[in-house]
Amino acid sequence: MTNGQIVRVGEKANEKEFLLNLLVGEEGMKSHHMAKGTALQGGKHRHWYLWVSIPTVILLLGLNATWDRCWTIGPSASRWTEGPEREIRHVLPWNEQEDGWKGLDSCSGILEGHRFDCYPERDRVVTRELCEQRACCFIQVPPNLAGVPWCFYPPNFPSYTLRNQTPTELGEAGELLRWNKTYYPRDVFKLQLNVMFEADNRLHIQINDSLNPRYEVPIDVPKATRKAKNPLYTVEYSEDPFGIIVKRTSTGTVLLNTTVAPLFFADQFLQMSTSLPSVYIYGLGEHRASFLQSVQWNTLTFWARDSVPREFVNLYGVHPFYLSLEPDGMSHGVFLLNSNAMDVVLQPAPALTWRTIGGILDFYVFMGPDPSSVIQQYLEVIGLPAMLPAWGLGFHLCRWGYGSSNATWEMVKQMRKAGIPQDAQWNDIDYMMDYRDFTFDPQNFATLPQMVADLHSHGQQYVMIVDPAISSVQPPGSYWPYDEGLKQGVFINNVSGSPLIGKVWPGLTAFPDFTNPNTDQWWFQNLLQLHKAVPFDGLWIEGKLLALVKIRKKRPFVISRSTFPSQGRYSGHWLGDNESKWKDMYFSIAGILNFNMFGIPLVGADICGFRGSTTEELCIRWMQLGAFYPFSRNHNTENEKAQDPIAFSESAQEAMKRALFIRYSLLPYLYTLFHHSHVFGETVARAILFEFPEDRNTYSIDKQFLLGSYLLVSPVLEAGAVTVMAYFPRGVWYDFYTGSALRSTGEYVKLSAPLDTINLHLREGAIVPTQEPATTIWVSSGNPLHLLVALSQNASAKGCLFWDDGESLDTYERNAYTYIEFAVEKNQLISKVVHVNIEATYIKVNTLSVYGVTFRPSKVIVNQRPASFSYSSNQVLTVVNLQVPLEKEFHISWS
Repeated sequence: MTNGQIVRVGEKANEKEFLLNLLVGEEGMKSHHMAKGTALQGGKHRHWYLWVSIPTVILLLGLNATWDRCWTIGPSASRWTEGPEREIRHVLPWNEQEDGWKGLDSCSGILEGHRFDCYPERDRVVTRELCEQRACCFIQVPPNLAGVPWCFYPPNFPSYTLRNQTPTELGEAGELLRWNKTYYPRDVFKLQLNVMFEADNRLHIQINDSLNPRYEVPIDVPKATRKAKNPLYTVEYSEDPFGIIVKRTSTGTVLLNTTVAPLFFADQFLQMSTSLPSVYIYGLGEHRASFLQSVQWNTLTFWARDSVPREFVNLYGVHPFYLSLEPDGMSHGVFLLNSNAMDVVLQPAPALTWRTIGGILDFYVFMGPDPSSVIQQYLEVIGLPAMLPAWGLGFHLCRWGYGSSNATWEMVKQMRKAGIPQDAQWNDIDYMMDYRDFTFDPQNFATLPQMVADLHSHGQQYVMIVDPAISSVQPPGSYWPYDEGLKQGVFINNVSGSPLIGKVWPGLTAFPDFTNPNTDQWWFQNLLQLHKAVPFDGLWIEGKLLALVKIRKKRPFVISRSTFPSQGRYSGHWLGDNESKWKDMYFSIAGILNFNMFGIPLVGADICGFRGSTTEELCIRWMQLGAFYPFSRNHNTENEKAQDPIAFSESAQEAMKRALFIRYSLLPYLYTLFHHSHVFGETVARAILFEFPEDRNTYSIDKQFLLGSYLLVSPVLEAGAVTVMAYFPRGVWYDFYTGSALRSTGEYVKLSAPLDTINLHLREGAIVPTQEPATTIWVSSGNPLHLLVALSQNASAKGCLFWDDGESLDTYERNAYTYIEFAVEKNQLISKVVHVNIEATYIKVNTLSVYGVTFRPSKVIVNQRPASFSYSSNQVLTVVNLQVPLEKEFHISWS
C-alpha cells in the first residue's frame, strides 16, 4: 500500500492516544439514516444470522450500503478527540474525489492477479456505477480472464491506522482506528490488536472490537504465559494504512503481508487479505477438490451443511486452516479460529482473502519448518486426536436398506463363510421405529439383540446410527426422549423460548443443546436404555462422547460427518454420501489427506460408493484402495445393487480378501501410527510431499499416498487399467510383496497392476512390524509378529511398535502399554524395550525378512545362537521360527 510506514515490533510509537466516542458516532449515523427515511439496526451483536450463507449476507450488506450512496460529503456527527479534530468521513465515489482521474490511472497499473475484489456479492452484475459508488477501480476484462474482478480496490483505499503501540508480556498491542465509513453497515471504528509470541514456532494475532464483546469460538486453546525467547519469525507493521508482515527469520521469506488490501471490520463483515509465498497451498476444508488448491480465482465457502459431495460447493465440515509451501521447500501454516460463515478467496498473485460475517479475526501462524511439524504445531492448539480401539482398524460393513435384523445377520454369516475379514457390522436408520432415536423396529428388527450377541461371541462389534434430532410430534407421554427433554429444557429454543423445530428423518424434530449441562445426563439416560436393549459398541453421528464412555467403560468409537477444528479429539469422520464413480474414488484420497492435516486421522470414504450402483471392477479397485484408508468401511444406499464383497464373483472376492488380509497384517504398524498421532500429532495417511518437501514433483501428487513415513500406496483409479504410473522420490523403494528393489532418481514408473493387485512399496530405512492376519482384529492381535526390514543404501533401518490391550481407556497415560524400538546397523537388528506391559508377554516375533541385503550371508545368529535362514536372488534374507518373546530384547545378526 502507498504511504505505508514500516515499524518493527518493539519500536515505540510516539503517538498520542486516540479515543472514539462510539455512542456519539452511532447516534450520529442513526440520525443520518433516519433523515433519509431508513433505519439502522441496533449495534448489539446477535447470532440470528448464522443460518444464512455468506453470499446472501454479503448481498444484503451491499444493498444496505447503498443507503449511504455517499450522500454527505462533509463530516458526520462522529468525531475523534485529539488536538485538531479528525473526522469520520464517508468514502467518496471516484467522480467526487479531487484526484479521481489520477486514481483511475493508478488502477490500470495493478496487474490482474493482484486485484482484490471490491464487490464480492455473487448474484449481481457489477457495473461501473455500482463499483465507483464504493470508490473502487472498475476495469472490465475479456472472457479469457475469467475470475479477475472487474471492481477492485485502488492503492489508496481507506483502511485502519495503527496507533499507540505498546509492549505486552507476550508481544505487542496497539489500537487500529478507522476514519472513514465503509460501504457495509455498522463499522467498528476502534479495534484492539494483540500480537502474541506464544512459542518459538507459533505466532498468535488477534484483532477484536475494543469496546464491545464479540463471539469467540469456545474451544480449549493453549494459554501462553511468557513470550517466546527465540522465535522463528519476525513481525513488522505498516502504520497507515495498517498492515502486518510476518517473515521467517532464517530466510527472510515473507509468510504474511496484509498490506496488499484494506482491512474491513464491520459488525457482520470482516475481511483481511495477505500475499502468499508460493502457489502451493493445501487444506481449507471441507471441499471436494484436488489436494493442491488452485489459486486461479478460487473461492471456497465455509458453512457446514448436508450436501452431496461435488466440486465447488461447501460441504459437511469447516476447517479454516492452510498449509503453505515456501519457495525453498520450507512450510508454514495459518489457522483462523472463527466459526461464522466464511469465504476464502485464492488468487494468482498469489494471495488469499479471508472474508467472514462475524466473530473476531483470530489467527495462528505455525512455523514448521517442514509439513509434518506444521501439523503437529496446529494440533497443539486444537487438540490431539483420540486413540481409537484396535477393532476400529478392522473392516466395517454397512448399508441403508438391509430391511431387517435377520437380513443383516445373514450378511455377517455369509462373510464368515467366505473367510473375508470383518470386525464391525453397522445398521443405518432403517433399524429404528419410524426413524425415531433410541428405538428399534420391534417387528423387522426383533432379533437385533440376538444378532449383536452373536457378533460379540465371534469377536466382532456392532455400530448403529443415532441422529441428534428428536421427534417432536409423538403423543404426550408416548416418547420419553422428547417428553423428558421438554421437562429438562435441553432443546435449542427459538426467540419465543419454545423448542426450535426443524425437519429431519422422523419428521418435525427438536435439537438437543449440548452446551446445556442438563443435556449430558438426558443424553446419557437415553443411550443407556438403548444399550441395555442393544449393547452397541460404537456410534455413528453421535452427539455426546462422554455418554458412550460412561456406558461402556472402554475406548469410544464414534464417526461423525460434520466437523470443526478439535473434532479429532472425540471422533473420526467419513467423507459423506459419495457416488459409485471412478472420480469419487480419486477425490477420496485428497479428502483423507486433508482430514489427517485437520487432526482427524480416523477418516475414510464409503468404499464402492454410497449413491448409485457400482460395477465389479470399480468395487474391486475401491476395496483395494479402501483397505488402506485409515477408516475402512463399505457402505451403500437403499434400492441399489448390493456391493458387499460376497455380492460379487469368487475371483472378485479373492481380490478383495487379499487386500483386506494385507490390511489386517499391518495392524501393528497402523496401530502404532495412530498412537503417534494421539501422542505427538503425527498424520497417519500423508501426502508424499510431507516426506519429500524438497522434491517439487511431489507437490501436486494426490493419486498416491503414504501410510506413515514408509508404506507407499499406488492404487488404480481408472476403468480398464492394468498398469499404473507411480511416482517414486529419489531413493530405494522395495516391492512390499517380493522385496525387489526399485532405485529411483525421482521419477514416474509404469507398474503392472492386474485386477487382483494393488501396488505397495516400502521406503528404504524402514522396519515395519506386521502380524499373521486373521478375519478379526481380536484374533489377529494374538498372532506372532513378522518384521519387515527395508535397508537403506547405507544398510541401516529403524522402526517401532506400540502395543496395549486395544480397548482400555488412557493406556498410554496410565503406563499400561508396551513400546519397542527396532534398529538395524552393521548387519545386526536390535530390539530395545522402552516400556513393557503384560500384553507383550503373549506375543512372539516369529519371522524376519530383510530387503536389500547385498551379499549372501553365511550365517545368522539369534541371541547368540545359530538360526536357519534363506536368501533369494532379489537380495531378500528370511529368518523363520524365531519364537523370540516381544517383551525381551533380542539381537539378530547376519554375516
